[in-house]
Amino acid sequence: MIEKYEFRNIYPEEAEQAVEIEQICFPPNEACSAKNMRERTIHASDTFLVAVDKETGEIAGFLNGVATNETVFRDEFFTDISLNDPDGKNIMLLGLDVLPEYRHQGLAREIMNQYVKREQAKGRECLYLTCLETKVEMYKKMGYTDDGISGSVWGGEEWHDMSRKIKV
Repeated sequence: MIEKYEFRNIYPEEAEQAVEIEQICFPPNEACSAKNMRERTIHASDTFLVAVDKETGEIAGFLNGVATNETVFRDEFFTDISLNDPDGKNIMLLGLDVLPEYRHQGLAREIMNQYVKREQAKGRECLYLTCLETKVEMYKKMGYTDDGISGSVWGGEEWHDMSRKIKV
């Protein structure tokens, strides 16, 4: 699995690929806007991890977030890149995207594993995310704790707050 992909920060010239992948992976009410995705690739590339298929040179999936010292997920993290604090001790994960043709092969889990290793090396303490009820078990298998129903109303959905301590 690991040999098939290159895991790294996103490059600015890959912003449009990220926008397209987001539109494929999330319904319109949940997807990040093209403008906000472009801003993330520019202003938070160090908290953006892509899995590039070595055979095609294309992004197969990615995980992105913002660094912060905050410990409660709020919807503004999705839309206000100025909340990114490169020195923040925590990461608010904003989206895990894997193209359909790469699903059910363990890539989402591997992206998460690579992300955890990278952020641990940076001294980060905790990862936070929100997810729909249908994804709670998947994230629990990746080491996350279900912290209950979130205050997030993103996309008009009911979300679960999830967290994973990563400080070594």
